[in-house]
Parts: sequence; C-alpha cells; structure tokens
Amino acid sequence: MKTNCWLVLGTMLATTAVAQVNTNKLPEIPAPATASTVGPTVTASTNAVAPVVKKAAVKHKKKIVKKISEPSVALAAGPATVVSANLNLRGQAGLKGEVVGHLKAGATVNVISQINLDKHAADEPAQWAKISLPSETRVWVNSKFVDAATKTVSAKKLNLRAGPGENYSVLGMIEKGAPVSELSAKGDWSQIETPTNAFAFVAAMYLKQEAAPAAEPTNAAPAPVETPVVATPPPTTSTVAEAPPVVAQPPATPAVVPPPTVTPAADTNAPVAAVVDTNPPPPRVASHEGYVRPSTSIVAPTSYELYDADSGNTINYLYTTSTNLDISRYNSYQIIVTGEEGMAARWKDTPVLTIQKIYVVSTNPPVVLKRVSSPHASGQRR
Repeated sequence: MKTNCWLVLGTMLATTAVAQVNTNKLPEIPAPATASTVGPTVTASTNAVAPVVKKAAVKHKKKIVKKISEPSVALAAGPATVVSANLNLRGQAGLKGEVVGHLKAGATVNVISQINLDKHAADEPAQWAKISLPSETRVWVNSKFVDAATKTVSAKKLNLRAGPGENYSVLGMIEKGAPVSELSAKGDWSQIETPTNAFAFVAAMYLKQEAAPAAEPTNAAPAPVETPVVATPPPTTSTVAEAPPVVAQPPATPAVVPPPTVTPAADTNAPVAAVVDTNPPPPRVASHEGYVRPSTSIVAPTSYELYDADSGNTINYLYTTSTNLDISRYNSYQIIVTGEEGMAARWKDTPVLTIQKIYVVSTNPPVVLKRVSSPHASGQRR
C-alpha cells in the first residue's frame, strides 16, 4: 500500500514538471532607427517594429503670368472699326469691369475718349476706349425713380446700370423728365431701351481708325480753310481762319418763329378774313467773341461751346455742318465767330450758333478760368 502511494506521488510530480516547461519565445529586439526614419510602426502579424520612410515635400509651381504685347494706340473722338473676332464690352476700363456685351469684327463704334490706366496687371491692357453703347445692349434703371403714370424720370439724375442692382457698373445717366421705355422688370429694377448717351469700354488696341492728317505746330494758329471776302476785316493783330462758306440751308437748330400776323381786308364793310404770312423770317446772323472749350454736360446740344472768360458763362454752343472744320482745333483759343444763331430744338433757352466764319484773336488760353455749374448738371440719384 505504501509503495503504491509513492508511485502515484511520483507520477503526479513528473506530470507537473512537464506542464511547467515554457515554450514561448520572446520577440527580437528591433534595429535602431536611422536618419531616414520618422518613428516606429508596429505590425499586427509579427509584433515587430518597422521603419517609416519620410515623404519628400511637394513643391508647388509658381503661376507664371504672361505679359500681353500691346501696341501704342492713339484714338480720337469719332468712328472706329472693330478688328477683333469677338470683342468684349465692359462696364469699366479694365478687366475688373463686368462684360455687358460683345462686338463682332467689322462693327463700327463711336469713340468718345481714350483712357490710359496708370496701374494695371501684366495680363491686362493699359489702353481703353470709352465708346457709345450699342443700341442692342440694354441698360437697367431703378424703377422707384420713374413716374409710373408718365413713364419719365422723377429724380434729378438717374444712373443707367449694366444689370438689375447697385453692384453693377454705371453706364451713363439720364435727367429728370427724360422718357423711359420699359422692356422688362426684375424686382425694383427695369430694363429699358438704351439712351444715346450710354457708354461702355473696350480694349483700345482692338479698334482701328482712318489715318488723321498731320498735326500742325502748337505755336501757330490753324491754317485758313478758305478766305471769302468779308465786309468787316478782322483785327490787324490776329490770325484769320475761316470755315468754308455754308450753302444756304435751314440751320440744324431753327430759330424761334414769331406767331403769324393777321392783316384786315381792304373793304371795311366786308367780313374780316385772316391772312396768314407763310414766309418765315430770314435767319438771324450774329457775331460773338469769347473762348472755346469742350461741353462738359452730357445733355449739351454740341461738343464745344463759346464762353466768357471773365464770368465763365456760356455764350453759345458751337455747331458746324462742314466736314472740313474741326472745332476741337480751336480749343482754348480766343475767337470771333459769326454764323446763324438759333435755339436748340430740345432746350428752348439754349443758344446754338451754326458757324460761318471764325477769326482767331489769340491762341493763348485765359489766365483765370471760372466755371459756373450748368443748369443741366445738378444732383445725382442712385
């Protein structure tokens, strides 16, 4: 019995010793990190640490702005032809102006003036032309300032905009009482037919004008176009320059015609019959002396006016039917001008002189220039 107990105890001790044998293997020590590694990464399958390679930094390429090749352009006021296949009309001079329309090659436009930008981007033209807005390009106005009953402007001045909102560019303005022809509406804004004084801007290098005649020296008066015989000679100290004689035509702005006269019949016993005089009075020819300057009002009947240097008041607006007479050549000159005097058809109190003769008194501008505000240049709304 005692022997069996010892056998059982020995068997149990042998089994316990076999069970306590450790078969697990410790993981290997990873290699030290090198300069090309950022940090250790442990894999799930082997529990080993793997090196992580640092990614190279991505270099962003600098945007290269290509500078445009722009020829020197000198545009004068007058007609010009589009030489680009598709020319953008913009609300401002520069690429910052929104596109308000397009012009095709061969289209004729009216140049108002040229604008050269002092600061512009490398890919942006520096020379721009302010032109009359084509009639097919519509404009918008704030309908709050349009009388719904008469369809006329109720504000002193109303801005023409490129779109239905005050964030669009101004393309001109119309004055109080001007008729408005509405085409469509959007909220408080109305799209109307384009007035004649609306404008836009295009890159000047895409316009072409006919070659102008060579400019004369600035220190000399313009050469006389023609020298017809006049009854009263000009001052002996002045230089004479005359426009070609104008063929007898009704003036562009006819003078005021007095009411018809009624003449009683010879027979006092017979009923009185009204006799209407159908012969208009002869045109009024007047001479005025003053200085020449451009008209600043957008509603002026002509582009140049004769004014008094002492008071700054306008004497007459200058007009000519001759294609050989360029009034801009007399800008800032002191002249004596003779011609048919009448009143503007639209503004009955605005005098207009159709030029027949011009005498240059002095080519020097006045020392002091005073400018009074035009009756048409008052406040502005929106």
